[in-house]
Amino acid sequence: MALFIPFEKHPEDVLYGLEKGSSAVFRFNFTQWYLPDSPLVELLVVALADDLEQNLVRLLVVRAYPEIEEDLLGRSISRDTLTELASMWKVPLIDLSQPLKLEPIAIPKPWGQELWYTGMEKRGLSLVTDGRYSIPLIWLIGVVPTYLMGAAEVRWASEAGVNLAPNLLKILDPLSEPIFGDLYFELHEKKREVYVVTHVDERAWPDGVGGIRYGFAVQASAAYRNDVEFRAAYLAAVSAYRLVRKQIDDLVDTMRLQANIALDEPVSADQAKQWLQDIPTDLAKKEASLREAMNKFTAVKALRLGDVVKVPLLMPHALQHGVRTVEFQTPVYERKILSFAQKVLTQDDWDTAQAVELMSLEPQEKTSLELLEDGSAVKREQIVDFEDFEVQRITFKTKAIWAFPDIDNYLLVMVIQGVLKIDGQVLRHEEAVFVPANCAGVQLQSLSEQPCVVLISQPKA
Repeated sequence: MALFIPFEKHPEDVLYGLEKGSSAVFRFNFTQWYLPDSPLVELLVVALADDLEQNLVRLLVVRAYPEIEEDLLGRSISRDTLTELASMWKVPLIDLSQPLKLEPIAIPKPWGQELWYTGMEKRGLSLVTDGRYSIPLIWLIGVVPTYLMGAAEVRWASEAGVNLAPNLLKILDPLSEPIFGDLYFELHEKKREVYVVTHVDERAWPDGVGGIRYGFAVQASAAYRNDVEFRAAYLAAVSAYRLVRKQIDDLVDTMRLQANIALDEPVSADQAKQWLQDIPTDLAKKEASLREAMNKFTAVKALRLGDVVKVPLLMPHALQHGVRTVEFQTPVYERKILSFAQKVLTQDDWDTAQAVELMSLEPQEKTSLELLEDGSAVKREQIVDFEDFEVQRITFKTKAIWAFPDIDNYLLVMVIQGVLKIDGQVLRHEEAVFVPANCAGVQLQSLSEQPCVVLISQPKA
């Protein structure tokens, strides 16, 4: 017979105490901290402890806005029962002894789109799927935070007074057209980022060499006596461009309203170009001239397939059109925009004056990846070792098998080349899983005839 747990009990407190073969039903008020005013959502959790090797209930079904049927509380819960409930409620059956398959969500941007694998905010929630149905990853973290994230992560979040969230894994997928596919030129004060290039569109870059606007050109800064003069000159150039950009954006906003399109709604490049055809020619020419003058201050770093870009704090950067990357970053949603060759849809104005005072003027550094292992099965390289997380790139030899050491925190695993089998699940290009902190003995096996390349990220205590 299922045990019913009242609201005041946190699910994880009870799940660790269930005996093998027992089950429980929970009604749990989860605080949606990623939404304005942090509203509550009532979750129903049905759990079965059919395997206690990990000292925790194994199988879960979670749904929102529940109405608990009386017979559910008075019956024995089996695996078949959970399977039936999952199908009836159109939610996944979660096996906590296995890595969780991540289902990305597409977030439209003026320059293309982002694909969020672990994102959680008002613009969207990344999902966990069993191949048929999906639920938000953050719901599961709310139900079993310690098991999924690790005790150190839960403790750190509690002591720091921050919300518990995994590092952000996403794909940046810009359009292939110049200007329309170029990202914001921005910097971060807290958010650490690393990019891995997975595709360079040959329609945009016929030689296979794309780019990222990254920092400032040495020859540009050399024209000024000191950093103060350089910052002032750059700010003047951006400010001049901003005035023209604002005039164009205001004209386009009028066209948006006439077409019944919201002022903050992303539109296709074709639509944007159509509107720009109605901009006065003199204004368009002035915009192009001032944009070129502004961009002469900056440097463009060449990018090829497989290249890695580590973005230090306060370093201005802007991925360029047609360069697709996997990005790992700390789950902090902050930025300061220095400039953008389109209208910014997510805020009213740029942050140029503040950003210019903060921005790093350090030149680009050529750094090689640290080789951690080069054995008969795998080659492991340290892509980045930030203060709060690290990322490794693992290249599997043909049909190789490798086991990740036991961990105390969660892992994010993404395949960027080949086919990988991880604890019974098969992952292909740009597919990813969340490996729970207590999911011991994770085994990875390449199923490819050619080398299989995998990115693995984990937090640092």
